[in-house]
Amino acid sequence: MKLNILKFTFYTLILSCSVSACTSGSGKKNTTVLSNNDSIIQGQIPNEISINEPKSLYPAIDSTVFRNLTLALANGDTTGKWPAVGVPIPLAGAILPYKRIIAYYGNIYSKRMGALGEYAPNEMWSRLEKEVKKWNEVDSTTEAIPAIHYIAVVASGEPGKSGKYRNRMPFHQIDSILTIAKMRDAIVFLDIQVGLSTIQEELPQLEEYLKLPHVHLGIDPEFSMKDGSKPGRRIGSFNASDINYVTNYLGDLVRENNLPPKVFVVHRFTQAMVKNYKDVKRIPEVQFVMHMDGWGPPELKKGTYRHFIHSEPVDYTGFKIFYKNDIKAAPNRLITPEELMALKPIPIYIQYQ
Repeated sequence: MKLNILKFTFYTLILSCSVSACTSGSGKKNTTVLSNNDSIIQGQIPNEISINEPKSLYPAIDSTVFRNLTLALANGDTTGKWPAVGVPIPLAGAILPYKRIIAYYGNIYSKRMGALGEYAPNEMWSRLEKEVKKWNEVDSTTEAIPAIHYIAVVASGEPGKSGKYRNRMPFHQIDSILTIAKMRDAIVFLDIQVGLSTIQEELPQLEEYLKLPHVHLGIDPEFSMKDGSKPGRRIGSFNASDINYVTNYLGDLVRENNLPPKVFVVHRFTQAMVKNYKDVKRIPEVQFVMHMDGWGPPELKKGTYRHFIHSEPVDYTGFKIFYKNDIKAAPNRLITPEELMALKPIPIYIQYQ
């Protein structure tokens, strides 16, 4: 693989927050539940039921419909890897594979970390809605829905007071993200870059948000520096044990709070970023997405997807599109939805940065 696909996202390291702004957070968290009148499962979920409601409002998943949809996502793969063996039939209220998630990624403190922070909310929504519309035109069989993917714990080039090279976003900023999402009844992902901290330390800080039915999770192995390196100096990693900790944590929240399944996104663009993938636990309460997070021209991105996403199957796959970095090399264009629909398997989570 060419070096440019093994990207270090140094733009995350230039995020500069005052100690008062980027702390571990304190105070009352916003617990406003968003609403959405879109139906989730074709032929199963009444239109008046929201994707953000407790799972008790949904009928049980039809296992035959579910298996047919996962088979369709495999897109004729003949390697025997897809559909992935052992994909659990999810609990009622599952988003995947009934909807395709189209997300804008970033942090509202920085215009250099992604589209989410680059534009004011109204312009951001105008741009994201165009992407959603494009996907609905390309694939009319799987409704595309909007999402905001917000970096709630940001790796830093400086140790900070904690000495852990990460900044936790204050709760009032996360509340702002929920408010922005409510403008279009969108789902929300909170993303964690642990730096020299651990996922076991960072995840519980977001528990009150993750108890909301419309809030989901992403984690970024790139910035999990188990060797003590500063973030950005080299590519970090998560073990299956780290991922399973998150899966068990989310699963407990789903069961204890009568929630629909959580979508759990893990970023990846190298082999070593995710270790011992065969030991990754999969449960009906959590929908696991391995997300291709590398940048470069279309053919290079497809190669990364084949080598590191297709070859190690989990439940579902994702694909990131970088508005700026992807066009730096010939043919100087973004990969298209039509090209992504030709992949094996077809990604069900699409992220724009």
